Amino acid sequence: MAILVTGGAGYIGSVTVERLRAAGEKVVVLDDLAHGHRASLDADVPFYHGRVGDRDLVARIAKKHTIESCLHFAALAFVGESMAEPAKYYENNVEQGVAFFNALLEARVLRVVFSSTCATYGLPRQVPISESCPQWPVNPYGWSKLFLERILASYDAAYGMKFVALRYFNAAGATATRGEYHQPESHLVPNVLAAALAQKAHVPVFGTNYATPDGTSIRDYVHVSDLADAHILALAHLRKGGSSEFLNLGTGDGYSVLQVIECARKVTGHPIPTRLEEPRPGDPPRLVADAAKAQRVLGWKPVQSDLASILRSQWEWSKKFPRGYPPE
Repeated sequence: MAILVTGGAGYIGSVTVERLRAAGEKVVVLDDLAHGHRASLDADVPFYHGRVGDRDLVARIAKKHTIESCLHFAALAFVGESMAEPAKYYENNVEQGVAFFNALLEARVLRVVFSSTCATYGLPRQVPISESCPQWPVNPYGWSKLFLERILASYDAAYGMKFVALRYFNAAGATATRGEYHQPESHLVPNVLAAALAQKAHVPVFGTNYATPDGTSIRDYVHVSDLADAHILALAHLRKGGSSEFLNLGTGDGYSVLQVIECARKVTGHPIPTRLEEPRPGDPPRLVADAAKAQRVLGWKPVQSDLASILRSQWEWSKKFPRGYPPE
């Protein structure tokens, strides 16, 4: 029996694979390597290069490895790109996702931990954001994740496919061997640290007129290892016969762009120049989690997610691997 991890060569997926294997689990990875890295996985991890919507491939994997559960990370996840290319996001995230869930049904794999997002809330009516807040995304990326949440709920009602949809806030940080590296990179923390390494001339600050104390957007940052642990707890919940759930993953603390940059200056000892830019379409001003339900249902509590620890862990990884993962 094994766990199928889609997108397992990506940032959060590879850290989760690392922690699953440390817990003694058998893991199989399916990834199209659009943004993942084969080198982020140990060489002995069974790996399939392909798309999740390839139903024949999923059927072969399920049969060969006796898949009993799935952690579904595979998705495109860049807000700005989704605004410019919505068709790409609906095809990759939704169309491929539906085909994948259908393949799981055919293979009788009825436990899914789904990588969702706080982007499903759009412009929240209240902060911190609880799971009862209305969901109305402001970008196609958020819509693509919300569509799959609704599909999973209907598949549970009709077919008994149990799931936990984990709505991440902002994943950041690194382990000793795995960190965040994309080309191009749109996320704040790796871009700030790239500027500290003089790999970038400056950090763009998108928008300074938000209704926040310093005018820049505020986000709730969660260490990637804490996110990985939440997936393992969610899987244990489903294995014990737990009900399907929608759960926020965040700390309840929000930091502005300028606060992150200032903290990074202290952690790295580098000046980190900035340049003001126009706000990006689809970026809400403030996203901070109420994650009390995840603690109540899963017993999950972030333990590595103070901002300085997050930045320090990614800084150490970035210094060790300044060019990211080696080419495939």
